[in-house]
Amino acid sequence: MRIAITGATGMIGRKLVAFFLQGGHELTVITRRSSNQMPQTATVVWDPELPFIDVGALEGFDVVIHLAGTNVGEKWTPEHKKSILESRVNSTKLLCKSLEKVKLKPKLLICASAVGFYGNHPPSDVLDENSPLGQGFLAEVCFQWEKAANPAIRADIRVVFMRLGVVLSKEGGALKKMWKPFQLGLGGVLGNGQQMMSWVALDEIPSVVDFLIRNDTMTGPVNVVSPNAVSNAEFTRTLGEVIGRPTFLPVPAFAIRMLFGEMGQGLLLEGAHIKPQRLQDSGYQFKFADLKLALEKAVQ
Repeated sequence: MRIAITGATGMIGRKLVAFFLQGGHELTVITRRSSNQMPQTATVVWDPELPFIDVGALEGFDVVIHLAGTNVGEKWTPEHKKSILESRVNSTKLLCKSLEKVKLKPKLLICASAVGFYGNHPPSDVLDENSPLGQGFLAEVCFQWEKAANPAIRADIRVVFMRLGVVLSKEGGALKKMWKPFQLGLGGVLGNGQQMMSWVALDEIPSVVDFLIRNDTMTGPVNVVSPNAVSNAEFTRTLGEVIGRPTFLPVPAFAIRMLFGEMGQGLLLEGAHIKPQRLQDSGYQFKFADLKLALEKAVQ
């Protein structure tokens, strides 16, 4: 296949590029850099802020994977919140309006999204792809992010929104931030520890993407999470067990809010129990459904 990918230098992007190159596919990275930083790949230059992209260079791809967006795991100042939203919405609009114009359109566009779409819920609520939009900043970002893909849908391109959970990898995301405190024996439950963590192993994502490509009935939102969500307390206990460190130092909610502000509340103290209903109904078999197995792989 001919595959184009935005956000190729990010944690998920690097994993997908390696996976598809190993499979013998032809990869093109859509990037702001004019010099290619990734061997064995071609380059299409874009700048969503201008906005600019070489529309002609988007002809003839089989699959386009859109992962680009500002890191949500930094303190949510007004400027950073603006960047989180605009980086996703503007890049998606530019890409999808451009794909709408090309003659040889891709068969599939896979857009990253997040389980933040559903907002914060108590542990007793179990949500799937049919659950409604939640409340809060992340829910609004996800809503606008997915809505920005409408031009591609209008152009009869099959569009899938990967609503990703917490991605487990030492290379980035939540686990990278937790790694040093836990290694020092300073890891502990966040707040009351009851908030649910819907997670996915980084090594699971290429298999999911490959499954989505091969199953042409899959459209719309797909929750990319393990079938076994856990509470923050269970996650903390399991991570401590995997790395052989104590986890008896809880971090009070007020301290998280004081240190991280709105980001701490939205990412660390809130959560939801999300099920990957559509993947399971379609016959996808998870390689890393068990948290301990996923963490053992992630910390290697």
